[in-house]
Amino acid sequence: MAGRGENGPAADEALRGPRYQRILLKLSGEALMGTSEYGIHPDTLRAVATEIREIHEIGIEIALVIGGGNIYRGVRAANEGVERTTGDYMGMLATVINALAMQNALESCGVRTRVMSALEIRQIAEPYIRRRAMRHLEKGRIVIFAAGTGNPYFSTDTAAALRAAEIGAQVILKATKVEGVYDADPKVHVGATLFRELSYADFLGKGLQVMDATAVTLCRENTLPIKVFNLRVPGNMRRVASGEAIGTLIH
Repeated sequence: MAGRGENGPAADEALRGPRYQRILLKLSGEALMGTSEYGIHPDTLRAVATEIREIHEIGIEIALVIGGGNIYRGVRAANEGVERTTGDYMGMLATVINALAMQNALESCGVRTRVMSALEIRQIAEPYIRRRAMRHLEKGRIVIFAAGTGNPYFSTDTAAALRAAEIGAQVILKATKVEGVYDADPKVHVGATLFRELSYADFLGKGLQVMDATAVTLCRENTLPIKVFNLRVPGNMRRVASGEAIGTLIH
């Protein structure tokens, strides 16, 4: 009989099993842009879908929230003269576009999905019903939550925290363009320090901007940890989903 670890890290992971049973993955709309300045970059979309499929294949139940900033951002529109509530609803519709694009990419990879929308658009998405969402997850489908919370003035980060709490996710995996949470913008400040671990109180007290305060407060109230990691490193999604100590843990 082969000993433990004889076939390398993959065999060890198979013996241990995944770190989490159910996760909520939060992607920004900008994550789908790739090298483009706007919209959805097809190769980037396929690459992200492939990484999601890989963590699905190790037995993790996955819910997904995608922002809409690659198409439309309500806060920016408000500064350009669009009434804030109207702009936020327009942003919610942008998240629906991204959800449908991701659904198509995942199903092209052979993964079953459901898009559930906080706004009723029955021709293209199911209305969000918590018990139905949980049943989809139990059946091995990836559930993509669209249209935020269905309310203006709430970000998709807050929607991710809310849905994660509702479905009993064990962690929110927050994908970013950098290694984790820093004390300053690492793109501007070369000497910025990466935090490997933060309490909710420290995150809020330092005014860090990776997630909005409402989302982090909701996670604190529900004892829901957040892992912030770099999406741009191939394989990072599987590493963080498997419990490797990369990125920043907020708990």
